[in-house]
Amino acid sequence: MAILALLLIPLLASAVTVGMRNPRRMELVYLISAAGSFGAAVWLVAEVLRNGTVSWGDGFLYADHLSALVAVLTAFVYLVTAPYAVGYFRQDEQQQTFGEAGNGRISRAKLRKYYALTPLFGFSMFLVAVSNNLGMLWVAVEGTTLASIFLVTFYGRPTSLEAAWKYAVLGGVGLSMALFGTVLTYYAAHQVLGGEGLSMLNWSVLAPSAGQFDKPVMRLAFILVLLGYGTKAGLAPMHTWKPDAYGEAPAPVGALMATAVLNCAIYALARFYVLTTRSLGPQFASQLLILFGLLSIGIAVPFILVQRSYRRLLAYSSIDHGGIMVLGLGFGGAFGALGMLLHMTFHSVTKPLLFFCAGNAQQHTGSDSIKKGPGGLLHALPVSAPMFLLAALAITGTPPFSMFLSEFTVLRAGFAAQRTVAVILFVAFVVAVFCGFIYHITQLIFGAPSGLPRGESSRWKTYPVIALALIVIVLGFWLPAPVYSLVNGAARILAEQP
Repeated sequence: MAILALLLIPLLASAVTVGMRNPRRMELVYLISAAGSFGAAVWLVAEVLRNGTVSWGDGFLYADHLSALVAVLTAFVYLVTAPYAVGYFRQDEQQQTFGEAGNGRISRAKLRKYYALTPLFGFSMFLVAVSNNLGMLWVAVEGTTLASIFLVTFYGRPTSLEAAWKYAVLGGVGLSMALFGTVLTYYAAHQVLGGEGLSMLNWSVLAPSAGQFDKPVMRLAFILVLLGYGTKAGLAPMHTWKPDAYGEAPAPVGALMATAVLNCAIYALARFYVLTTRSLGPQFASQLLILFGLLSIGIAVPFILVQRSYRRLLAYSSIDHGGIMVLGLGFGGAFGALGMLLHMTFHSVTKPLLFFCAGNAQQHTGSDSIKKGPGGLLHALPVSAPMFLLAALAITGTPPFSMFLSEFTVLRAGFAAQRTVAVILFVAFVVAVFCGFIYHITQLIFGAPSGLPRGESSRWKTYPVIALALIVIVLGFWLPAPVYSLVNGAARILAEQP
């Protein structure tokens, strides 16, 4: 029942909101759906920790430790973005009313579009996590693309439409390759499984027999899947849609795309990685993942160093961290899988804090420019500015924050796999990203007073920042036992060999 609740709550919220006219009622339904979805995700985690796996509909919907981890991380981001979004759009409405610099005209129709599409967006991401069937998994990932495209165009600016168009074209090409890879996986397994029907594409059916799949076909299938879901994750060189989409989308949408959508794409890739390593051994898939992981981290470095927009800076940071997750998966072994999943967990908590602080700064100053915008935010935003610096230190893996642990675990996996050159490049890239990121954020936060009014504009936007900052600090010293059990169980699924 937990699986059904996880899917039905946001779906019903979306259906109810479509017919509403009162923005405050839309907000209420949205907040209830976010809280309910998180409760259902926690319920699912409890069932998985107790029983190992949970399924529904003859295995059509299925959750193991890996599924439950992605589901609860998605639900967490969905939950924390909900109150922030309420304050964010109210601020846009207020700036519009008083003629201040804002993001654009906010009409009732636009608000309805956001509050109806975002639960649908959440439903698609939850469906990714609990789809046992690889074909349905592809459909769910496509659903996240369709929902998020319209959210990127929220403000209706020409640049927003251009960003959404680029996202749609590149995402469509990528997911076409992922679909071909899924079909080839079915073809590779067909002779072994000796049957037809939807159940022959269930991951729980394919995984035990993967060692007998047609090996040349599986090689081609994994290459296509890597290119396809890698495009969705924003891995280089298929990353070019990310800076535009993150720069144009509302801040809460950017937070969802940079964490939950990234997790869903990496999750889909990880499922195929397990099938491929069981079929071909770890060497083939690992080499490709290490290549794309290092390329993604490396290509983010120069753009972070010369970046002029802090919203686009967060996009390149997302490309960097997607590369770290893929690199950890490519290093393989117990440390590689554990490092990747820890990084996914800590990134899902830390990155929304960055987007919230960036959104507050942009609404307060009317600009997201690092060079031309007003500096000295510490004098204008007494809560968001210091939390912006804290989040920047955390996201770059500065000790004692939690992402230092996950990056160090990935580093250990590289040494264990005897990938010395890859480890050296990884360390060099991470240090360069740290230098560029901290340089830009300190420029933005410190400096002489800029003449901006002092004070946070809304409790709706301030409390989520404070709550997330506290969680980020706590995770640097303590990881709750149920969360670690979930991560450890998911790592065993990825590291287990037949």
